[in-house]
Amino acid sequence: MSLKRQKYILKKGYEQWEPFQEPKEPIDIRKDKTKRTSQMLIREFLQNCSHENYSNSYGQGAFELCLGIINEEERFKGMYDFACWYQQLLKDEGYE
Repeated sequence: MSLKRQKYILKKGYEQWEPFQEPKEPIDIRKDKTKRTSQMLIREFLQNCSHENYSNSYGQGAFELCLGIINEEERFKGMYDFACWYQQLLKDEGYE
């Protein structure tokens, strides 16, 4: 054991030192409100997409947005809200 690690253990106290830490929850196990993992959601989404629109870049973007929404990151919520708003704008003005 390194000298730095020994000092840490002695500072904390041998009795309070916990050598076996619990692992953190991996991203793949995190689930959304529908109890689906990101892998399940992206697989279901891509199966419902037409193959003409699909490319590696398209799939990667969809997966990044999926992770961002599941993790409730503000950046991805903004992108999603804008996409919904823009789609509605196109419908309202007769472009779609």
